Amino acid sequence: MAGLFESAGGGGAAIALDELEASILRSLEVQMLELIGPGPGEGGDDPLAALFAEGPSEAPSDPALARLFPDAYGEPGAPADAGTREAAAEFRRYTELDLRARKRDNALHVVRALDGLGGEGGVLKLAAPDCLHWLGALNDLRLTLAARLEITEEDEQGLYRLPDSDERKPLVMAYLWLGGMQESLLEAMAD
Repeated sequence: MAGLFESAGGGGAAIALDELEASILRSLEVQMLELIGPGPGEGGDDPLAALFAEGPSEAPSDPALARLFPDAYGEPGAPADAGTREAAAEFRRYTELDLRARKRDNALHVVRALDGLGGEGGVLKLAAPDCLHWLGALNDLRLTLAARLEITEEDEQGLYRLPDSDERKPLVMAYLWLGGMQESLLEAMAD
């Protein structure tokens, strides 16, 4: 897939996506929204109560969600003492709902922009503030795919040499494509 960003000046960017690329990207973002889940105030909850809501104090058990919402303290995978666990739980309780809302907002920005193409391919032009939403959304997709595929930094180069018979190949191709998009967006924003 060739959809990569180019500078549109002023910190903005543009990308030409064909119908398949737009469809795949939209599908991935919708799946991200489903993974993150609804926020407080959605689905009939009292919006005023959402202002005072506290988030969870436990890290998610799903590896992808744990990667999107990591503990604030301690080394990943290392045993933590009681003080570190307590500090991480307290931090999570007061920050995770906002972090989820921001990730949800980023994904929704991408979905809405792609919906603006009317189910077809086309050129999307993003203003500088929209680029930040896209960067966050692309990063979240890559983190999720990396967790699902159990990709480590050591695996990166080997991903380019996966045989076509490997059942992970389609998701790995999406992971690499999203990385290229993310890198090209950063470069476009800097121009």
